[in-house]
Amino acid sequence: MAVSIAVFGAASDKINKDFLDAGYRLGELFAKNDIRLVFGGGATGMMGAVARGSHDAGGRQIGIAPRFFDTPGILFKESTEFIYTENMRERKAILDDIPDAFIIVPGGIGTYDEFFEILTLKQLERTDKPILLLNTNGYFSELFGVIKKAVDEGFTEHNVFGLFSLVATPEEAISKLKEVRLI
Repeated sequence: MAVSIAVFGAASDKINKDFLDAGYRLGELFAKNDIRLVFGGGATGMMGAVARGSHDAGGRQIGIAPRFFDTPGILFKESTEFIYTENMRERKAILDDIPDAFIIVPGGIGTYDEFFEILTLKQLERTDKPILLLNTNGYFSELFGVIKKAVDEGFTEHNVFGLFSLVATPEEAISKLKEVRLI
């Protein structure tokens, strides 16, 4: 079976086109490398861009969303598979369970929540799945600085930096997945 990778990212379309282009390219590269996209099911923003890139290049996608999101224009209905949940907690559990790795693309509060939950699970040795941050236009650089501040002030151990990788481009993300022999 093909590798499955979850992508967490923005649902908003009110973002710089550079971000959407990087998301679309990541989706294309997923399809070209036989990676099944696992995502929150959204048709817009970074989620939609990655899903469209994968779909347009002939890839496979599993959208996962609560039923209350099933309104016109919200979900990427072209996904090859769709799983409906009753609530957000059930959605997150499935998004955490199915994939072999996680790529966090630029997003807002929900994206940060998903990243920190997975990072915490990895720190607690509840998962060993690779975590990558796609740092398009330096989006996550300040977040990296916040984590460094937590290390510098003794709130977390320096080994936290070994729990995830910062990558600049979709191509670098694919290279990193090859490096860890996931694809």
